[in-house]
This record gives sequence, C-alpha cells and structure tokens, in this order.
Amino acid sequence: MPDLAPYAVCDGNSRGRAVAEPRPKVRSEFQRDRDRIVHSTAFRRLEYKTQVFVNHEGDLFRTRLTHSIEVAQIARTVARALELNDDLAEAIALAHDLGHTPFGHAGQDALNECMQGHGGFEHNLQSLRIVDRLEERYGAFDGLNLMFETREGILKHCSPARARELGDLGLRFIDGRRPTLEAQICNLADEIAYNNHDVDDGLRSGVLTLELLQDVSLFTRHAAEVSAEFPSIAGRRRVHETIRRMIDAQVTDLLSESARRIAAAAPGTLEDVRSAAELIGFSAAMTEENRALKGFLREHLYRHYEVLRMTAKARRVIHDLFGAFVANPRLLPPQYQAMAAAGTIERTTADYIAGMTDRYSMREHRRLFAVSEF
Repeated sequence: MPDLAPYAVCDGNSRGRAVAEPRPKVRSEFQRDRDRIVHSTAFRRLEYKTQVFVNHEGDLFRTRLTHSIEVAQIARTVARALELNDDLAEAIALAHDLGHTPFGHAGQDALNECMQGHGGFEHNLQSLRIVDRLEERYGAFDGLNLMFETREGILKHCSPARARELGDLGLRFIDGRRPTLEAQICNLADEIAYNNHDVDDGLRSGVLTLELLQDVSLFTRHAAEVSAEFPSIAGRRRVHETIRRMIDAQVTDLLSESARRIAAAAPGTLEDVRSAAELIGFSAAMTEENRALKGFLREHLYRHYEVLRMTAKARRVIHDLFGAFVANPRLLPPQYQAMAAAGTIERTTADYIAGMTDRYSMREHRRLFAVSEF
C-alpha cells in the first residue's frame, strides 16, 4: 500500500471489528472487507436490480452492480491521489447500495410507504443491516463483521432518532461530527457516477436527446470540445467521449478543491478530520453545474412518462407483495417464517422484498396474483 497521509484510515487507527478475528495474513483489514463484500450474496443480486431502467428493458443499461463498480473506480482513484486508504474507499463504494430494493428508488419509496408505523425503510440502513446481520456466510458471527470505518461509510444518512439505536456508529449524527475522508469521497463518487451514467443511459434509451442536453452547460461545454477535436466522429462514440470528459472534469475539480480544503484545515490525525468541516467537495462553480445537471435529469429523465410508467408498475408490485406476505406469513419461504417468529412480520417482509432482484419480484408477483400461475 502506498504511504498514507497521517489523517487517513489504516489498520492501526481503526476501531476494528465487533467480533475480534485474527489479522489477515496477506491482506490489509480493509482488503478483507472488500473481498467479503464482493463474495456476498447481496452483492451478486445487484446485477439484476434497477438503476433507472428496469434490467430486462435492455442489456446495456446500468444496474446497481455496474453502478457500484463505477463508484468504486472513481472513489479509489480520488482516495489514492489524496494519499488516503483506497481499499477502504473501494469497500464502502462496493457496499453502499447492498440494501437497495428492486426497481431502484421507486421500490425504496414503495417499501418505505409499506413500513410506515413499523420503523420505515431506508436503503442505507438496510445496507448496514445486511452486512451486520442478514448475510449468512461465517460460523462465528452473523453478517460480514466489517471494520467500523467501512460500516460507518455505508451509513450515509441517518436521523438522530435512528442514530441513537446504533450505538457508537450513530454518534456522529448526534454530535455533528464527520465520517472519514474515505467515506466523504464515496458520497461524491456516487454522485459523479450516477449523474453521468444516467445521461448515457437516457440517451441510449431515447428518453433524452442531444437537443435537450443543449441546456446543460456541463454537457455542452465538453460536447463542443469533442466536436472541435474530433469533427468526424458521431453517434455513440461522440457521446462516450463527451461523458468521459464530463467525468474527468468533475474528478479533477473534486481533487483540486478537496486538496485545497485539506491544506487549509491542516488535519494531523483522523480525529481532526472528524471534528473539521467537510473537507471533500467540489468548487462552487462545479457545484452549480452539478446542481443544474441534477435538475435537468429530474425533469427530463426521472419524470419522463415512460420512466414513470415503469415506476408505477414497480410500486404496485412492492405494495402487493408486502400486503400478501404480512396478511399471510406462511406464504414466505421457511427461513423467513422463522425470522418473522423471532422478530416482526413487517420487518421480515421488508428484508425479503428488499433482497429480491427485479425479475424475481416480478416472478413472485405472478405466482401470487396471476390466475394462470399455479
């Protein structure tokens, strides 16, 4: 591992694991975390979970899995350039969406509606629940027994009320302290990845057009550069070259602004990072360009009638499944019936539905509600 800054996370200053284990022989602790995440069942399921477009709509659209890989690539690059722990950044990035429902944000919103009065549903908390409890791979403990800082980075948002239930992991939300710089990097890497690949997928689907994107300065600026440098290229090649430059501009800006903030704050230790203002961020100019891009995507992609039709169907599937399982727990697989007996039927049903892929949830819906499915 390259030399790390004194305020980076390392094996020596980590708060460790909830269940003590022998140190790995040829890996760092955070490489071990990354490997456990990659081998988890929840990680494999991300291949068939929606980002924006339902997976079966086309083979080339992003899924939660490809999105997570793209986030990890960006996060690792930024962390290494800033002399931070790129293994930790990669582990957080690969795990940050493990708790996402089928059908993207529409599925999460629907499941949260179903869980009102029963603790609600939030995918960051579900990701933590998966790595802490739901994965069943090891004899000595439930979950993956990840390092404290990996678990902390997975938990991007949390209300003070929920934070109080999480012990040491939730204290920063109560005390107003910051997570590690590696976790802060993952938050922005996630934003860079989904904003830019949603443009790409939107164009591929035909929901977005190059004409519509003329109002987005971040796109038009780089599209003009591509046209000037490569006047003969067109189609997908032109789009890829433009989006590549958009990502590069955002990563370059993030590195420059974050390095400036770190130099100004001059943290000497990891604890200095936790008590400082947010040190990883974009410049004011790039923040404004990103705000405009997000606004454009919200209006022209996420609220497009074709996307809304998909999300309306997704919400109905989630609501129907939840209602059926809560009304009759014996419809659940045996292991989930046992979990419901030890906990609550609502939370167990949420665990079951959140773990489904898009196509599995649709298959379950047909089994329960289609007259021809016997």
